[in-house]
Order: sequence, then C-alpha cells, then structure tokens
Amino acid sequence: MKFIITFITVLIFWLMLSGEFKPLLLGFAVVYSAIVAVMTKDLFMRDADKGTPVRLLKFFLYLPWLMKEILVANIQVVKIVLSPSMPIDPVMVKEGSELKTDIGLTTLGNSITLTPGTVTVDIEDGELLVHAIDAAAEKGITDRVIEKKVLEIERAG
Repeated sequence: MKFIITFITVLIFWLMLSGEFKPLLLGFAVVYSAIVAVMTKDLFMRDADKGTPVRLLKFFLYLPWLMKEILVANIQVVKIVLSPSMPIDPVMVKEGSELKTDIGLTTLGNSITLTPGTVTVDIEDGELLVHAIDAAAEKGITDRVIEKKVLEIERAG
C-alpha cells in the first residue's frame, strides 16, 4: 500500500511539474516514479495506516499556503534589494522544534529555505540553525507559523 500511494503521489507530482503528456515522457514518468517509490516508500510514510490519506491531504493543502508565503517573502526581499540603503541585518537563529519525525524536520527545514530571506543551515537533535536576512525574516522563524503547519501534517491521522 505504501508503494502504491508513494508511486501515485510521485507520478502526479511529475505530471504537474512537466506538463508534458507525450508517450515517451509518460513512459519515463511511470518508470522513474516507480523507482522513486521503491526507494522512498518508507521515508514518506511511517505505516500505511488510516492516517496516511489525511496526512497526504493536509500536505497538499499545505503546498498552496507555502507558495503564498514564498511569494510574500519574495516581495520583502525585492524591497530590501531595491532599497538604496540595503537595510539588511543578518542573524543566525537557533530554534528548537516540536516535530518528532525526520521527514517533519526535513519538511520544515526545506520550507524555511524555500522562503526567500532565510536558509536552514543545520538540523541537529530537533534544533534548526537558520540564517535570516533581517528582523522580519527572523520573526518568520521565531513565530513558528511554518512549524505549526508542518505539525498539523505530522499529527494527522
């Protein structure tokens, strides 16, 4: 069951990103999605239990929210870059996390890094070390909004 859910998820994601539906590319999509599913089925799902579909649904609802946050952060970084005084005040932030799984911590770290103005430098023992370009980016880390969203996914089911 874990293989099938992972395969279908990866295949749909591939098709959404590529937007190509030529027979050769569809064949590649199926083959490579199967390879990825074989290699990662245990990484993305603890057990194929009742909570898995709910977790997947919450994850797919999380993606549009994350895209909006990335867009907002992009605008903030553009304002900084275009400002003649270049008002940056870089800081390293070390924050603990309530997330329990490696995939949850990885999702959080990647989500932070995808948001312009922040880069996750290290994740160790449930703590993230993040470089933030200014106070607004730092606040985005310390207010833990992204972590709360990822926690909803992790706890689903």
